[in-house]
Amino acid sequence: MYWSWLKSGFALGLCFLLAVILVKPIGVSTQFVILDGMIASVFNRNLVFKDEASESGYASSNAYLNKSGGKYAKSVANPLNYSFLFVLAMLLGGIIGGIVHRRKTKHPIRQTPEFHQRRFMNAAVLRYVLAFVGGIVVLWGARMAGGCTSGNMMSGIMQTAVSGYFFAAATFIVAIPVAIFIYRK
Repeated sequence: MYWSWLKSGFALGLCFLLAVILVKPIGVSTQFVILDGMIASVFNRNLVFKDEASESGYASSNAYLNKSGGKYAKSVANPLNYSFLFVLAMLLGGIIGGIVHRRKTKHPIRQTPEFHQRRFMNAAVLRYVLAFVGGIVVLWGARMAGGCTSGNMMSGIMQTAVSGYFFAAATFIVAIPVAIFIYRK
């Protein structure tokens, strides 16, 4: 059984509101940069180092990780922070949700929605490729914009940030024609 869009939207809004009140606004794309830094630091031990002169106490030989007074470098050195754990919890929540759904309904979650099957038959691999490429494009754009859809659009609009409204408008202005082009309806 699926929630209606209204119930789902209300639950999502409540989660964002609680996050802002209790911790900080939600945003996750930066954590991909942190994960990249963690992987890179395995191969380059000098990538992140303690630096008392920097604002965060950490610095990096990488200019991007050194941004904001070494804030990203500090997160690479100490990844068990709220934001990184939040991303891991989202992944774990998705896995648990899939398992619970499968046990309750005895049916796996459909990987290809009906509109995709109508256009491309049962080409699950194509669905994964489209989702992956779309995710790469969105993540690349998010990093260029300094945040992701959750940080820029959802948290931003909730905080009445003008940039959040512009980002939301740009997202839909691009996404709707692309979906119409791909699915021809």
